Amino acid sequence: MSHTLPSHVPREAKRARTRAQRLIEEILATVRAMDQGGASIGDLKIVARALQEMRAAFEMFAPYRDARKVATFGSARTQENDAIFRTAENFARAIADAGFMIITGAGGGIMEACQRGAGRERSFGVNIRLPFEQAANLVIHGDAKLIPFNYFFTRKLFFIKEAHAVALFPGGFGTHDEGFEVLTLLQTGKCQPLPLVLLDRPRGTYWKTWHRYVQDHLLRREMISREDLALYKVTDSVEEAVGEITAYYRVYHSARYVRDLLVLRLSRSLPPELVAALGEEFADICQEGTLAAVNPFPVERDDPSAMHLPRLAFRFNRRNFGRLRMLIDRINAAP
Repeated sequence: MSHTLPSHVPREAKRARTRAQRLIEEILATVRAMDQGGASIGDLKIVARALQEMRAAFEMFAPYRDARKVATFGSARTQENDAIFRTAENFARAIADAGFMIITGAGGGIMEACQRGAGRERSFGVNIRLPFEQAANLVIHGDAKLIPFNYFFTRKLFFIKEAHAVALFPGGFGTHDEGFEVLTLLQTGKCQPLPLVLLDRPRGTYWKTWHRYVQDHLLRREMISREDLALYKVTDSVEEAVGEITAYYRVYHSARYVRDLLVLRLSRSLPPELVAALGEEFADICQEGTLAAVNPFPVERDDPSAMHLPRLAFRFNRRNFGRLRMLIDRINAAP
């Protein structure tokens, strides 16, 4: 079958198709190498199943690529009469009304509360096959935006890959697993910068106690840096949680690396004097040079939807991601 594109297709599309073909060849070469390397049937079954799940998830999320989404986590055992159930439902309704879609694990408890609040049309469900607790809730059951996963690692990939924010509610081991993974990815720069909100019921102490543990045992022993505390927000207010997420995208839009430069894409330009002031304030995270307004780079043509956005770029040291979050907050505070 020929993959030749007609001559009227723009040059950027041809270039993207050529790159896609190279990547497909790399995938096929890896699969052939597994065969030649004597991979076991068990190994091959894991790869085959993971690729099938990833393909299905890519296809499910593709029509919603431009929609901002909030991944939510919390206990599947939370009862409907619990105050945190109502808090989760109210949060999901408010953040959906602000233009975000919700991603949940599609089960009961907090997951169902969030999907009730957001509604079926504004929800995704990324379910995990378990022998207990995890049947899809009635809100998302049967919806085209519900997908079952056999593996936690493929499911986790899409929770974070598709998220523009994460909200944690009180939960058990799974909630803490997801929360610490997001924190690890943010701290090491292995995911896009995004807001992480830890939301409790009014006057609740669940996340306050957790935050005290982080300060007393991680920060005090210098296992993390004080700036890492900027990577998350603890609150018992739905309004504050929603504001934390919506304000994050007030001016800041997205980020990507272009060779050794970190490019911050913005929804509007900043005054030159503010850019200069930010360059001085955050000189400690510039490996060399300073923060500067730049035009789109040619390599960014693979993302045409963002080509019109103004940009700032600098040689980020790729280490102080808490400080990077502080920079984004300062950008969003611009008048």
